Amino acid sequence: MADETAGDGAVMETPPGSVPPAENTAAKVRSGVVDRYFKITERGSTMTREVRGGLVTFVTMAYIIILNPLILGSFSADDPGAKRDTLGNILSVGQVAAVTALVAGLMSIIFGMVAKYPFAFATGLGINTLVAVTIVPQVTWPEAMGLVVIDGIIIVILAATGFRSSVFKAIPNELKSAIAVGIGLFICFIGMVDAGFVTRVPDAAHTTVPVGLGINGSIGSWPTALFVFGVLLMGVLVVRKVRGGLLIGIIVTTLASFGAQAIWDIKPSMGGENPGGWGMSVPMLPNIFASMPDLSLVGEFSFGAFARIGVLSASLLVFTLVLANFFDAMGTMTGLAKEAELSDKDGNVPGIGKALVVEGAGAIMGGAASSSSNTVFVESASGIADGARTGLANVVTGVLFLAAMFFTPLYEMVPIEAAAPTLVIVGAMMMSQIKDIDFSRFEIAMPAFLTIVVMPFTYSIANGIGVGFIAWVVLAVAAGRARQTHVLMWLVSAAFIAYFAMDPIRSALG
Repeated sequence: MADETAGDGAVMETPPGSVPPAENTAAKVRSGVVDRYFKITERGSTMTREVRGGLVTFVTMAYIIILNPLILGSFSADDPGAKRDTLGNILSVGQVAAVTALVAGLMSIIFGMVAKYPFAFATGLGINTLVAVTIVPQVTWPEAMGLVVIDGIIIVILAATGFRSSVFKAIPNELKSAIAVGIGLFICFIGMVDAGFVTRVPDAAHTTVPVGLGINGSIGSWPTALFVFGVLLMGVLVVRKVRGGLLIGIIVTTLASFGAQAIWDIKPSMGGENPGGWGMSVPMLPNIFASMPDLSLVGEFSFGAFARIGVLSASLLVFTLVLANFFDAMGTMTGLAKEAELSDKDGNVPGIGKALVVEGAGAIMGGAASSSSNTVFVESASGIADGARTGLANVVTGVLFLAAMFFTPLYEMVPIEAAAPTLVIVGAMMMSQIKDIDFSRFEIAMPAFLTIVVMPFTYSIANGIGVGFIAWVVLAVAAGRARQTHVLMWLVSAAFIAYFAMDPIRSALG
C-alpha cells in the first residue's frame, strides 16, 4: 500500500485497515448507484437496515424449504401419508426442497430488482395445500403443475391489462386497513401455532374447544417455553428501540435453543406423536459442506389435465387457483405496504401494476419448477419491522434462499420456535392500523370485522378478503349506498360467492 508524504517531508503511512482514497471513492460510487436504484435514502432506510431486514425475513420464512416438501412430497413410496397423484406417483422430499429454494430465491431477487419493494417470495401455503389435497388426486403431478402455470399466465394477463390494479384501487380504505390488521392477526396466529403455543384439540377429546394452550392447557415443553422467552425478549428490545432488535432476538433465542437441546436432548414432534418436541427442525450445528441440489423437477409440467378430467372440471380448478392466488397476494401486498408506510394517502401502492405482473410470474415459475405457485410471503413483515423498506432486502433474502439449495442444513440451525416470536411482535405492530377504521358505522364495522377475524380463523387471507367484500356490498345496499359502491366490488363479490360455493357447483355440473 503506497504511503503519503506530508507537507513537511515526513512520511505518513496509511493507517492499518483503512481504505485507500481511490478505493474509497469507488466504493462510494457503487453505494450511490445502489442507493439511487433501490431508493434507499428516499425511503428513509440505510444499506445496513436493508441487509439486516433481508436476513430477518429469510430466517423467519426459511421453514418453507422444510414444510413445502412435507406438503407436496414424501420420503419414500412406502409412506402411507404420501401425496399420490391419480397414477400413484409421488414427489421426493429432496427434489421439492431444492426447487422450493430455487424459485423462492429467483422470484425474491426479481421482485426486489423490478418492483423494488421488500416483499419476499416463496411457495404459497394455501395454494400448495390446495394442489396436494384437492387437485392431485384427480390428475398427475405434472398436470397439476400445468394448471398452476395456467393460473399464473391468467394472473399476469389480468395484471398487465390493468384489471388487477383497478381492483386494488377499488377497495375502500377501511377494507384496506382491515386487511392489514387481519394479516397481523393471521401471522401472529401462525407464529403461535408453529411454536406449539396454540395447539389443536383432537376430535377424540370430545370437546367443543377446537384449539387450546400448549399441551393440556399449559406450556408443557421447552421449545414452547423458548418461544415465550423470544416473544418477551423481542418485545423488550422493541420497547427499548434497540436497532436490529428482532434479529438479536432470533439469535439469542436460537442460542438458548442450542443450550436446551444439549441439556435435554429434545426430539422432534414427528407430526404430533411427540407433542413436546421441536416443531420442525432440531437446533444443531450444521454440516457446512456443500452438495449439488436435485433440480430434475424443473420443467416437469403438462397441460394434460384438460384431456384427463375434461375441460369444464379443469377450468373450475383453474378458477379456484386464480381467485385464491389473485387476492391472497393482493391482500398481503396491501398489508405489507401499509406496515412499511409505502402506501399513499388513499392506501394505494405506487407502481403496484408492475409489482402485480411480477407476482403473477411467481405462479408460472413455481408451476414450471413443480414447487407450486410462488407468491408474496406474509412473513416479509418481520424484515419490514426490522427496517427493510426497499427491494435490496429482497435481494438479500433471495441470495440466501439460493445458497440454501447448496448448504441445505444451514436453514435448519434456527428452529421455528426461535423465529416465530417475530410474527407475534409484527402482528402486534400491525394492529395499530385498526384506528383507521370507523367502527361507529356498522356498515363499515361489520365488513372490516369479518375481514379481520376470518383470516386467522380460516388460515387464509383470500377467505378474509372474500367475506369482507361480500359483507361490504350487502351492507352498502342496506345503507342506501349501492350506487357509491365501485362496480368492481360487485363483480369481485360475485366471483367470491362462486368461489365459496365451488363444491356444490362442481356437484351440480357433474
